Amino acid sequence: MNKSPVFLAAALLAAANFAASDVAQAADKQEKCYGVALAGKNDCKAGPGTSCQGSSTVDYQGNAWKLVPAGSCESMSFKTKDGRTVKGSLKELERDVPS
Repeated sequence: MNKSPVFLAAALLAAANFAASDVAQAADKQEKCYGVALAGKNDCKAGPGTSCQGSSTVDYQGNAWKLVPAGSCESMSFKTKDGRTVKGSLKELERDVPS
């Protein structure tokens, strides 16, 4: 059975679109990571002391989250101004929360 060039082109285009959408979905997968945002750079509400995007008042505030690539949160670590090392968490943290 001889396939027409139009049929083959349509099949190749469909396959390419399917592959591109898989790559885009993988790139879009993100998770909430607590304790990694700088002051004023959090993505949204996390608890007392934050109301929404940009409302954190302390660097690495434990109840403020930022969207990060899925699977990267818990490997993130940062040095604070006072020399402590803090890590990202998938759960809200009690550290560095303004009163």
